[in-house]
Amino acid sequence: MENKIDNFINNYPDEIQALLRKIREIALEVDPDLEQTISYGIPTLKKNGKNVLHFAAQKTHLGIYPGSEAIAHFDERLQNYQTSKGTIKIPYIEALDYRLIEDLVRYNLERITKR
Repeated sequence: MENKIDNFINNYPDEIQALLRKIREIALEVDPDLEQTISYGIPTLKKNGKNVLHFAAQKTHLGIYPGSEAIAHFDERLQNYQTSKGTIKIPYIEALDYRLIEDLVRYNLERITKR
């Protein structure tokens, strides 16, 4: 059965679909119980109603939206990417850093469960 994120992903070309699915796969390997939904018009993974990670395909890059606390926490590892308050832009010409995605998810899960 397809979920809301599958429906979202299926609207993109195959190569973009593969990247979006990989982001979701990495996050679900960290926590298979993450809620999969659409929030702010883009795929969102949540735990206990709290956002863990948003992600989307943009014209020239993948947008990863872990929130401002995660961006600040991983600032040294994100120096090679364009970032803003809660956004990481990963150009399509660059390989996806699987470990970074995993670490962002782990960080946000820890942050959420400590509150």
